[in-house]
Amino acid sequence: MQKIQHPSNTDVLGAPAGWDQGELPCSALPVTRTHVGDLPAVLSYWRPDADELAALNAGRAVRLWVMGVAMPPVMVDVDGAQ
Repeated sequence: MQKIQHPSNTDVLGAPAGWDQGELPCSALPVTRTHVGDLPAVLSYWRPDADELAALNAGRAVRLWVMGVAMPPVMVDVDGAQ
């Protein structure tokens, strides 16, 4: 999927300090800082390409990758689907 700029974006995240760009490149990510109730949240927006859309339409699952050894609280949804 391709990260995209969204009208709500308010910030840009870069690679974490000490990130090895040679091992796994990490480019800037436009984000929207917001809240879910009283909890701070950060949103990023992604658009699937034609092959990914075909796989999703065929019933394939969405994967969420988090680098490290733990999974922080995350959510995955579709913008505008609610």
